[in-house]
Amino acid sequence: MGLGGISIWQLLIILLIVIMIFGTKRLKNIGSDLGGAIKGFKKSMQDDEPANSGDKALDSDSSENAGSAQRDSNHEKNNQ
Repeated sequence: MGLGGISIWQLLIILLIVIMIFGTKRLKNIGSDLGGAIKGFKKSMQDDEPANSGDKALDSDSSENAGSAQRDSNHEKNNQ
């Protein structure tokens, strides 16, 4: 048994039917289009990472400032 109860022979028959319906040339075009779309998606994800890392640095700076401001206000309350 293969995937989900489908044997290798059943998969080969399905593949043969798909090739007969679409033809090898059309399947090649579909495959290359799909590959290009995945490649573009990965590239956009990688381009987005440096922008996010810059945002994280800004977020950590602002959280440090907020933490020091809170400590200062707590210190003032304790001194009163």
